[in-house]
Amino acid sequence: MSRRKKLIVIGGGASGFFCAVNAARLDRNLDVVILEKSTKLLAKVRISGGGRCNVTHASTMVDDMLDAYPRGRNFIRKSLHQFSSQDTVNWFAERGVSLKTEQDGRMFPVTDQSQTIINCLMAEAEQYQVKMVMQAEVVSIHKDQEVFTLSVLTANQTSALETADFVCIAAGGHPKLSGFDWIEKTGHSIETPVPSLFTFNIPDKQLHALMGVSSKHAVVKIPSLKLQETGPVLITHWGLSGPAVLKLSSRAARELNVAAYAFEVRLNWVPDSHESMMLDTLKKNKAIARNTIGSKNSFDLSARLWTYLLIKSGIDPENIWPNIPQQALVNLSRSLCNDQYLVSGKTTFKEEFVTAGGIKLEEINPLTMESRKIAGMHVVGEVMNVDGITGGYNFQHAWSSGWIAAKAIASKTT
Repeated sequence: MSRRKKLIVIGGGASGFFCAVNAARLDRNLDVVILEKSTKLLAKVRISGGGRCNVTHASTMVDDMLDAYPRGRNFIRKSLHQFSSQDTVNWFAERGVSLKTEQDGRMFPVTDQSQTIINCLMAEAEQYQVKMVMQAEVVSIHKDQEVFTLSVLTANQTSALETADFVCIAAGGHPKLSGFDWIEKTGHSIETPVPSLFTFNIPDKQLHALMGVSSKHAVVKIPSLKLQETGPVLITHWGLSGPAVLKLSSRAARELNVAAYAFEVRLNWVPDSHESMMLDTLKKNKAIARNTIGSKNSFDLSARLWTYLLIKSGIDPENIWPNIPQQALVNLSRSLCNDQYLVSGKTTFKEEFVTAGGIKLEEINPLTMESRKIAGMHVVGEVMNVDGITGGYNFQHAWSSGWIAAKAIASKTT
């Protein structure tokens, strides 16, 4: 009777878990073990989307998704053709978990609870007898002929050896290059990691005073890089956040790292207009309005933001429209459509740490997620040099890569 083969998955996040449960389901004779170095499984799943879990992004065409990946676009194209966002929706639906689509395309469980996704994955692991070992940190991997030997640091800080026929590296990103040392020693090349998905720190106390104020629709630009994003913007006690800022931080991750996070950012609070158009609008308002300029605005801006922009433009909110000088209207049109700030530093968005960098993609087969360096070793999730903007794209990469690796591994065991 032939020996049961064994898969060890290194990392108990979304991609590793998805690989483990699918491999165990596809081959019931495969022993599957997840080694997680922390005390928590599926930690990012739990906190994503404010505890609701942004599972994926709604899309009917693969090409619609590709612009959301600043790094790894061509790689992602091949993986999404094998397991798309619709496949993700179907996979969870088959297990009794329905997803809903919000106006911006983000998809969440209808329960609005990340625990729903966690429970589904945990039930799958139990059904297919996936073993989970916590506080088990892999520090080295060696392959002798057809067998992998892993050196593992256990909860009591002792070293143990584990053997496997297949290995799936799902260790996630790491803020420092040294975090990839054990992978680099296997012969793989690492793209130096830099932060992605972060908020902009702006040393402006007047702006900070608007903490909590948001704009549903604004354009955020980094002129030096000729990059911009449109979407909601949130003012915080340290600067600017919100989807438009986070997406921009992802697209410019490497350039902003080189700039030491010191750069100019500009905002158009009224994206349907520009400075000259806005000046014409303000002149018309001046000609017909008789109320105080601070009493209301016709640009769908919050009262606090409108007042702030008036004061920034040298306008007393209690002044009436007819008394506003021409130059003040010029200043206001600039504040509304080309508002300028100097960024000095960044802040991680909540606990959702994402990095750009990791194992270089040319060393991974996108059709199987198998290493081109070591047969039987597969790589999934953020540990490779793929990352997406906010909106469910990073989780979709996790599900796609995990499923592809699982299928490839299961096909080798028969």
